[in-house]
Amino acid sequence: MTTQSRPETTPDRAPAVRVDGPHHDRFDEVLTPEALAFVAELHARFSGPRHEILAARMRRRTDVANGRDLSFREDTAHIREDRSWRVAGAGPGLEDRRVEITGPTDRKMTVNALNSGARVWLADLEDATSPTWENIIGGQVSLYDAIRNQIDFTTPEGKEYRLTPRHNRPTIVMRPRGWHLVEKHLTFVNRQGVEMSASGSLVDFGLYFFHNAQRLIDNGTGPYFYLPKLEGHLEARLWNDVFTFAQERLGIPHGTVRATVLIETIPAAFEMDEILYELREHAAGLNAGRWDYIFSIIKNFRQRGQRFILPDRSEITMTVPFMRAYTELLVSTCHQRGAPAIGGMSAFIPNRRDPEATENALAKVRADKRREATDGFDGSWVAHPDLIPTAQAEFDRVLGKHPNQLFLLREEVHVTAAQLLDIPSANGTVSDHGVYDNVSIALRYIEAWLRGNGAVAINNLMEDAATAEISRSQIWQWIHQGTITHEGTPITRDAVEGLVDRVLAEWERTPNDRVSDAVDVFREVALEPEFPTFLTLGAYARYLVEPAPEREPAIA
Repeated sequence: MTTQSRPETTPDRAPAVRVDGPHHDRFDEVLTPEALAFVAELHARFSGPRHEILAARMRRRTDVANGRDLSFREDTAHIREDRSWRVAGAGPGLEDRRVEITGPTDRKMTVNALNSGARVWLADLEDATSPTWENIIGGQVSLYDAIRNQIDFTTPEGKEYRLTPRHNRPTIVMRPRGWHLVEKHLTFVNRQGVEMSASGSLVDFGLYFFHNAQRLIDNGTGPYFYLPKLEGHLEARLWNDVFTFAQERLGIPHGTVRATVLIETIPAAFEMDEILYELREHAAGLNAGRWDYIFSIIKNFRQRGQRFILPDRSEITMTVPFMRAYTELLVSTCHQRGAPAIGGMSAFIPNRRDPEATENALAKVRADKRREATDGFDGSWVAHPDLIPTAQAEFDRVLGKHPNQLFLLREEVHVTAAQLLDIPSANGTVSDHGVYDNVSIALRYIEAWLRGNGAVAINNLMEDAATAEISRSQIWQWIHQGTITHEGTPITRDAVEGLVDRVLAEWERTPNDRVSDAVDVFREVALEPEFPTFLTLGAYARYLVEPAPEREPAIA
């Protein structure tokens, strides 16, 4: 008699995260075995649901590309119609958010933000940060030190940045990377031994929460987050599940986390109530992420004909009707639910070497913040410390001694799906100059991003990944829709290549620049037949992944 052999099986093992990136100074203080084990637990529980929501995004984009317009969901109408529920609202230190400064988490910018006098610092590991390994983990080191008031920085030239004495510093709200981004310097190994790149969202959240949640509570605030790129309430539910698990796992009281969601995608604009509802035990408001919102409209409707072609980027202001509908709905939705509404960032920045440019920037920021404060927003963003007095003056004028305007319910606001999708209401032109500006800005931003700089001053504007996305996606759309400029110039691939040559001829090259790589990336994301959903995805994989030296990789 023969016996049938049993197939060999691999026993389940504890999930783990392997460090594949090189070691830099103090990285071991962040990438501890205990912290990596916590990040591994997050992946074991939530990497599957993360992939499901990314697949749902793809299906939605296909539906929209095939002609389906977005609308308010019928299956969640009961959530919108129920006026009884409210969100958790502001946590300690978030009661007054009238001016928030945004910026990356390198040590210099961290010191500047903490010294700025703003009420909140959006510590950005997303659009304002080029996700090099050193920037991501170095940013965690900066945040660790900032929370413990031990941050400083000295430049190679000897210039020192130190914390100045202040009665109160900005409350830190950290923005992790979006669900779509990965961290290729960390590998998640599941219980069956299958390897996959770690989720940027779970890495950023997990390391920050593990090291700092209790210390933030002891400091009188808490672990607070800005959530980027959400496209609907199921994505908010996933974040809520992450918060619930993390608090329970580390013994942090439930509801301590506060999250402000950026409404910066067109699908999310139709689910504001639902997003707040899913996060209601942790929600601290919504933010009008204007630049990514414009990019999302172009991305979703780029193949839908002339109706969805936007004019020059400079003409898409917050006063055009479809943008007004979006912001008015946001304020009304937030205040009906007891949630702060935070305005967006004007891209204009001062230039200390050019008084005229500075006065122009201050005037535009003043008008922008006056509009937001008058519309009912409870606070807004600035990208430069010199803009804080201007922005605060406008909110002080409206808020007075009140910390916010939650009492202003805006019950007269009734926004329809047609108003949110009324793209022709922008009513501007596509100009030769606008095409050139898009090519120049995209190339210059991508080049700086490849060198590790995610927030770049170009032509007295602060550009980040969101504004660069508008520039390159408009080029793609204008080419594929056969757009002709106001001056009569057809926008073709060859014409844009000519503008690339013009930009390169004007560029002052340096020995360590990444201009050639930037041109390659630009061609891939703006001139090829396929439209990459984010310009950073392919660029990250090809140009920013830093291999570890030859050694046995660390596993925790």
